Amino acid sequence: MQLERLKAAKHKTVGLKQTLKALEKGLAKLVFIADDAEQHVTKPLLRLCLEKSVPVQSVMSMEDLGKACGIEVGAATAAVLDD
Repeated sequence: MQLERLKAAKHKTVGLKQTLKALEKGLAKLVFIADDAEQHVTKPLLRLCLEKSVPVQSVMSMEDLGKACGIEVGAATAAVLDD
């Protein structure tokens, strides 16, 4: 499963602002978006992923994504910056 790749990544971002920055700099290799995150938050990120040809993986919940990132709270988005 792709979440294992996120857990194992040495370099990753957690949260919308950090993920957007990584995408704009061309550093993000794979982006994760929680299905229960608000669309007005995730829509600009999805648009940028399409623009930059970065694959997007959906995750069932913000809680699951937060756990995969090793944090105690939910996360709307995250990205793997290296393989």
